[in-house]
Amino acid sequence: MESSGMQPRAIVVVEGESDQVAVETLAERRGVDLRALGIQVERLGGAHRIGKFLQEVGVGGPRLSGLCDAGEEPVFRRALERAGFGTDLTRGDMERLGFYVCDADLEEELIRALGAPRVEEIIRANDDLHRLQKLQQMPEWRDRAAEEQLRRFMGSGGRRKIRYAQLLVEALDLDRVPRPLDRVLAHSLQR
Repeated sequence: MESSGMQPRAIVVVEGESDQVAVETLAERRGVDLRALGIQVERLGGAHRIGKFLQEVGVGGPRLSGLCDAGEEPVFRRALERAGFGTDLTRGDMERLGFYVCDADLEEELIRALGAPRVEEIIRANDDLHRLQKLQQMPEWRDRAAEEQLRRFMGSGGRRKIRYAQLLVEALDLDRVPRPLDRVLAHSLQR
């Protein structure tokens, strides 16, 4: 957890940098100044660090919310239970606590919200179409759905996932923000 001297009022816990960029970009698009409101977006650097983080913050600290991939839901659930946030938590229980699960991952959520054609337009506008087309020509990806190809493309290559998290959130119609991303930000804003 960052130590800037002041205790944040609320913390949004995310797995990685691309998730952090997505939350911060959505807040900016909605005119929300996270820093002014005392809201910190805390990047764990991997889902398995949630337990240690929750131990450090504890129950009764700043208001917590979080975002994780479907594959990491059990990790987040167990950590919340061990930290005293409840027992035998369901996904609904996690949501009432402010922790939201992306179907597959945030990239998949953003691709679905925008649609494959729009995501391809964004890739083209950012001079990456030739890289996507290379992936699409690979035998193991050639016959896959466009959404799967796009998700794989986002997850490969340096900092592409981080870069496109911002670009895709910037391109979203604010009425079509993926539910987990929308709700995690809304939860952090509650008083």
